[in-house]
Amino acid sequence: MFYYAGRVRRAKGNAVGVGVDSHVQTPVLEVSDLRVSFPTSRGPFLAVDGISLDLNPGERLGLIGESGSGKSTVALALMRLIKPPGRIESGHVILDGTDLLSISEAEMRTRRLADIALVTQGAMNSLNPVMRIRHQVLDGLQAHGARLGKSDAGARLTDLLRQVNLKPDVANLYPHQLSGGMKQRVCIAIAISLQPRVIIADEPTSALDVVVQRRVIQTLRKVQDEIGASVILIGHDMGLMAQFAQRIAVMHQGQIIEVGDVRSIFANPRHAYTRQLMDSVPSLRKPGVLGAAPA
Repeated sequence: MFYYAGRVRRAKGNAVGVGVDSHVQTPVLEVSDLRVSFPTSRGPFLAVDGISLDLNPGERLGLIGESGSGKSTVALALMRLIKPPGRIESGHVILDGTDLLSISEAEMRTRRLADIALVTQGAMNSLNPVMRIRHQVLDGLQAHGARLGKSDAGARLTDLLRQVNLKPDVANLYPHQLSGGMKQRVCIAIAISLQPRVIIADEPTSALDVVVQRRVIQTLRKVQDEIGASVILIGHDMGLMAQFAQRIAVMHQGQIIEVGDVRSIFANPRHAYTRQLMDSVPSLRKPGVLGAAPA
């Protein structure tokens, strides 16, 4: 059976700022001074304006902000998937000592999925509607050189589907035959198929009801634990971040304006925008007018 032996690296304890002696940890991912621009009639627009962050082994980092703050652009830039006319202007993305922004496109293709994987927003848009789930899950393995016999492929496929709480017979279905939550879990199965060091989940629960959202997040937490990956969860739901993340980075207008462990952020948000994000969450305990984020 085909496995990437030795990739499982389990991190002890929690994230920085949550009871861990952080100086002994070497970040698995370091992002510095990342800038992404798009041309406009008024000149280049910096959708990502010089952000820097790091991600520790086994950590769950939440990247949160309103729509248009630059979160998804960060995800695409980390994967080097910014398409023209968009452009990565500058910065460094260091993964295990290698700057992903300086390697060739051919080498980057080998890194995607194997070392850093993306769970995209909107599972239906990322799955091929005319291919069975079986072929879509195995495609990434084969593209990275896996030589799987029929029995090995079937066993590996069954194992991946079970990891995300799906039955083996899902492999024979087409995407339109699955619910939204099942499609999203298929995307997670694809993302973990080569046991990457880093998983980026870009609003994986968008357009799902709250019950299914919880199941998807539980699945993401479970597989992260099993393969020892670090996760960046991108979203705008503070409640969801509170359930999943250990640290939170708040984005506004292309910049990270506040970073802290989840308890500190919720107990004592320092930036006015962070406080506005929290005030915009409906509460039964504190009825009143919802706040609005500043422009």
